[in-house]
Amino acid sequence: MENYFEKEFKLRYFEMDNTGKASPITMMTLLQETAADHCAFAGHSLLSLMSQNLGWVLLSGMMEIDRYPEYNEKIIIRTWLSKYKSIRGTRENIIYDEHYNIIGKAKGLWLFFDIEKRRPKKIPNYFRENWLSCEETSLDHDISSTMKSIKSPQYLNKFTVNRYDTDINKHVNNISYFHWLLESIPKEIIDNYYLYSIDGRFLLESQYGDSIVSYTNKVDGENSFIHEIYIEGNNNPCATAKTIWKAMKSKK
Repeated sequence: MENYFEKEFKLRYFEMDNTGKASPITMMTLLQETAADHCAFAGHSLLSLMSQNLGWVLLSGMMEIDRYPEYNEKIIIRTWLSKYKSIRGTRENIIYDEHYNIIGKAKGLWLFFDIEKRRPKKIPNYFRENWLSCEETSLDHDISSTMKSIKSPQYLNKFTVNRYDTDINKHVNNISYFHWLLESIPKEIIDNYYLYSIDGRFLLESQYGDSIVSYTNKVDGENSFIHEIYIEGNNNPCATAKTIWKAMKSKK
């Protein structure tokens, strides 16, 4: 394929989980960092956009990981835009090891956003002209479909939005939602399985000081869970997701 942007990373010690591999949070963070660098490549970094009260907000996305990289391992993330609308763009990602074997994939639907007015903004022509795009997709999955709702949660956690949960768009970063739902996964799953995929929707903004409630239910007959995250006192979820977990390979 042509018209893509790539960024190389070398996994650091603090990015590992207790198995010695990169954590799911790390992989989500590296995908976000690659998207930020792609913006800079197009001539408008996130900081330069922020100076104009502009930014990008993730509406929905999916990440699928076949193998998590290890400490000191080099990986390459390839990203490109597969589709544009007036205020939205679909970002595709492939994660390679240093030999260009695919170890993961991801895609996200991003909204161009007026930070001050808290409303969508038309994508400027300079992005369309300078951003590398290709119609090829990384994952054949509808990331805009509606998620199943939770009537009565099997697992419940409560959190408070701290200062460092928020980002330059003045709201909770999508990675914080990811962190909250991972905290609600039962210990026996965390100890024996790895996160194979997450498919999420971001519906409402939450901000510093909000009280957050995270609901999780196990899907019958599967190592899979559905999740909803609410601002306490609000009947509408601010985020929903489904996660699928696969058994860890035993060490010889």
